Amino acid sequence: MKTTFLSVFATILLFSACTQNAEKKVITKTDTVFVSNSSEHLSMATLWFQNSAEAAALYHQAYNIAKIRLDEKIKFHKKSDKKLAIITDLDETAIDNSPFQAKLIKENVHYSRDRWNAWVNEGRAKATPGAVEFFNYAASKGVKVIYLSNREDGTLPATIKNMKKLGFPNTVPENYLLKTKKSDKTERRAMVLKDYEVILYLGDNLLDFDEFFGQRTGADLGRKSVEERKAEFGNTFIVFPNPMYGNWEKAIYGGTYAKSADEKAKNRLEILQD
Repeated sequence: MKTTFLSVFATILLFSACTQNAEKKVITKTDTVFVSNSSEHLSMATLWFQNSAEAAALYHQAYNIAKIRLDEKIKFHKKSDKKLAIITDLDETAIDNSPFQAKLIKENVHYSRDRWNAWVNEGRAKATPGAVEFFNYAASKGVKVIYLSNREDGTLPATIKNMKKLGFPNTVPENYLLKTKKSDKTERRAMVLKDYEVILYLGDNLLDFDEFFGQRTGADLGRKSVEERKAEFGNTFIVFPNPMYGNWEKAIYGGTYAKSADEKAKNRLEILQD
């Protein structure tokens, strides 16, 4: 009887120890894969962008509206010495870089200029839904397509190669205005306006349209500035969805990315409205 009791007791202890070890293993795995991944908060936004039918629908909707506006503006255009042009952003407007965001999440690393340039130079970005068709339609109507992007100027050859492969029009160097020193696009837009009448601006960030919006990005993350110029959206300004990154995120962090992962997580929670 005593022997049997000791055997049962030993079995219970062994089972308990195994259970605790298993629990510890699960917790450790969870911590490693999720909790300690400081880029994991991007996962739902990236998943939505890559997989949801709604994301594709919004792109088609935006380009459908752009085509309607383009036809209207051509029809009612008054003859002048200036030819017509469209200014468009590249990333997350005309081309899709969401695999770069996915890579950051999976490797548990943050954005850096070197990582971004390495991705750009791979030339693997795909076209966003409706983009190639719209820009070729605009070009067929005699409207110049100007690609205005904050990709670094040194990535121009890889960018052009990528765009040509996807079938975009006007893929010659003079139609690309990439960043040399300033992220502010005002001067580059002014260069285009010297020779062209710009009838449409396309982008996923308000600063793709006018630096006005950046100057008014405060505690409301720029919403007041949008209200001030709401008549231009869907008319001259065509906006595309990008929940993965943008100036809105920088505003959440108080205007700087130079914070720890914990501080950023705290800021994101603080700004949530319930």
